[in-house]
Amino acid sequence: MPAGRAGGGAVSGLTRFSVNQMTVRQLSLPELTAACLELGVGNVGLWREPVQEYGTEATAKLVRDAGLTVTTLCRGGFLTAVDPAERSRALDDNRRAVDEAAVLGTDTLVLVSGGLPSGSTDLRGARERIAEALAELGPYAEQHGVRLAVEPLHPMYAADRCVVSTLGQALDLAERFPARQVGVAVDTYHVWWDDTAPAQIARAGAAGRIHTFQLADWTTPLPHGVLTGRGQLGDGSIDMREWLGHVERAGYTGPVEVELFNDGLWARDGREVLAETAERFVRHVTG
Repeated sequence: MPAGRAGGGAVSGLTRFSVNQMTVRQLSLPELTAACLELGVGNVGLWREPVQEYGTEATAKLVRDAGLTVTTLCRGGFLTAVDPAERSRALDDNRRAVDEAAVLGTDTLVLVSGGLPSGSTDLRGARERIAEALAELGPYAEQHGVRLAVEPLHPMYAADRCVVSTLGQALDLAERFPARQVGVAVDTYHVWWDDTAPAQIARAGAAGRIHTFQLADWTTPLPHGVLTGRGQLGDGSIDMREWLGHVERAGYTGPVEVELFNDGLWARDGREVLAETAERFVRHVTG
């Protein structure tokens, strides 16, 4: 994309497009809302840390005054601790996350479940502790008009970040609770490799449990640390239209959120990155 695209006006075809705040984390919240208005982007996914820094109430007013819809809040979770005091702190933090989501006006809190506790090899036990936490958090979220979206992460994160690696595992947890309380997040970066994922998407859709759909591409070689290797749409191995088709056939008609952790994108002008991402969305997802 030519340099200087930012400032070129609105991009058409963005009705369902949502930009996750992490994609352009170099932009402050006022800068992000201004760039969204300029480009005709009406949806945004927010992250707790910058929202807390700016102020939850102030953020809610900022996005509301800009006419933006908050599609998700990231993130709650990290629910696998064994120590009672640590588990209590995690539950309290997740209740705060639900409160923040409600203030921001989003109905979806994304959960990254947590990795194995230090020294543990008990995946089954860790997943069961997630279920125990959801039993407490689900009713609380429902009372505040918020749904919990369990996000499976690629298996490379199972040890230290998320013991829920597949949509099947996420649904096995979610289905213990009403769909109005707990569902799943479908993120192409994490599930594209799994040939059972389309069937699991259909399973989730039949029960009304697809609470958010997120996009990022898979590029190689992966960078050191992996976390910041999410590729710009169209730069990698994932057929974005195919995955959009999977969720649409499952009945999902909601926003499509682009969430990119990418050092190269973060080093650029954030308005330019947002404009590029919007154009890539039209070209590679809906166009």
